[in-house]
Amino acid sequence: DMNLLMTIAVIGAAVIGQWSEAAAVTFLFGLSELLESFSVARARRAIQSLMKLAPETAWLKTGETFREVPVEQVSAESIITVKSGARVPLDGAVIAGTSTVNQAPITGESMPVEKKTGDTVFAGTINGEGSLEVRVTKAYADTTLARIIHLVEEAQSQKAPSQRFVDVFAKYYTPAVMLLALAVWLIPPLLAGAAWMVWTYRALVLLVIACPCALVISTPVSIVSGLTALARRGVLIKGGAVLEAVGKLTALATDKTGTITEGQPRVTAILRLNSTPESELLRIAAAIDVHSDHPLAQAVVKHARDKGIEFPRSENYQARNGRGAEAELDGHHYFVGNHRFTHELAVCSEDIERKLAEIEAQAQSVVVIGHKPHGDCKGEVLGVLAVGDAIRPNAAEAVRSLHAAGIRQVVMLSGDNQRIVDAIARQVGIDEARGDLLPEQKVDRVRELMARHKHVGMIGDGVNDAPAMAVASVGIAMDAAGTDTAIETADMALMQDDLSKVAGAIRLGRRTVRVIQANIAFALGVKAIFLALAVTGHTSLWLAILADTGATLVVIANALRLLRSKIERPVERN
Repeated sequence: DMNLLMTIAVIGAAVIGQWSEAAAVTFLFGLSELLESFSVARARRAIQSLMKLAPETAWLKTGETFREVPVEQVSAESIITVKSGARVPLDGAVIAGTSTVNQAPITGESMPVEKKTGDTVFAGTINGEGSLEVRVTKAYADTTLARIIHLVEEAQSQKAPSQRFVDVFAKYYTPAVMLLALAVWLIPPLLAGAAWMVWTYRALVLLVIACPCALVISTPVSIVSGLTALARRGVLIKGGAVLEAVGKLTALATDKTGTITEGQPRVTAILRLNSTPESELLRIAAAIDVHSDHPLAQAVVKHARDKGIEFPRSENYQARNGRGAEAELDGHHYFVGNHRFTHELAVCSEDIERKLAEIEAQAQSVVVIGHKPHGDCKGEVLGVLAVGDAIRPNAAEAVRSLHAAGIRQVVMLSGDNQRIVDAIARQVGIDEARGDLLPEQKVDRVRELMARHKHVGMIGDGVNDAPAMAVASVGIAMDAAGTDTAIETADMALMQDDLSKVAGAIRLGRRTVRVIQANIAFALGVKAIFLALAVTGHTSLWLAILADTGATLVVIANALRLLRSKIERPVERN
């Protein structure tokens, strides 16, 4: 490696009596090494500072009193108190008190978030004016903050394609330079009778010039700086390879619920199709949906509870992926599901079709409730719930940002009805919308996109969309702060549900790739110029190492500019 080249050069300089040259080379090479370690340390410092965010102690409730204990001694389900102005020591759920919490260190949110009973708080966040009692949900080693630190450390240790190129290049470069220096030293004196001292000196200068300090440091500092800049703003990217892949994205597929929409749907209307009362429709639907954690199912259950309707848990529940669910209640076979499910069960009539179309034209989802065909029962639709999910306020602006960042096509993939996804796509400016998709069909659509665009990202929740995210070039999880699975599944995790950060990450990924390419080109260019000067005798040992140190400084300074990058950029409104 470069240390071998430098060692031979210094020993050679001493042998031919160039002691001042040997001393200058040693000093300047040491300075170059120091600058490299300093630059990497600076790039890592922002992430290492995360480790200091969480307090070392917590106020643990024992009986009716609180005592201060090390955070490592606090187990899950323990009760702690967080005083006003203090940092939250562990992940947990608020059980008493209200306050606002600054979550910027974890999610990158600029504004404090109000916290009340039942809300989640994360280790490392800063409590506002109120006092909170928190039930701990994770031990210290498993907190979101600890996972972020671990993931970023892992990411920084992974090599990007450009870094692997530099490693392979150096593997062949060093022995080639050794052979070239040997040729410069031996051939002129042996074949042309040239002076040994002159060509020995030139061979040593060539060895010094050939040291690839700037080339070796150019990529890792750029990658670490880019990863750190994003992590400080609530975007986790798992490694330099992923960061480069983000910078190459030209198309993006996105889920609808929880990504383009807020993911908090609510029942807006109940449509009776026979004599069944509204309360009975809600009772049947809630009894089935209580088994599911799907956003639409949770909206139905919440609406039933808000209306004061009591319902049992249905029996023999079976989820029908991408369609709905079925179960037994009071000895009857019922189903709840989407438009597609009614066709598959052959219970959709022209009248029902028209009513469903009217609801879906308003960009609302339908939850169809009915008897499931079985035995002698032909089945029938009893009623329909209209469920609305508000579009995120910044969704249209985020899509414009994606286009401005160089994304040529944004496609929405959803299990919801085609009419609904078309209506939402028109409102937010999405290029193409595909509805009525099962999870495996989303995978097929992503593969189609990759055949057309090659570099494709998929945004989802990290669980339901995991297969499509795994197929895409880059899997992106929304609102991953409270979801361990999302952080583990995705290549890139947004710690808050802000779609606009994707465009910022793409811009920074592209900027990182450009910085790496510029650094490599500059380092190789300087090498080529000074190698020519060394062979022709127009440079010296100390000037050679000074040029290499200067090149190292330039690539380091260029890479560290990424630390100051802002991933948010205002979008001009029409």
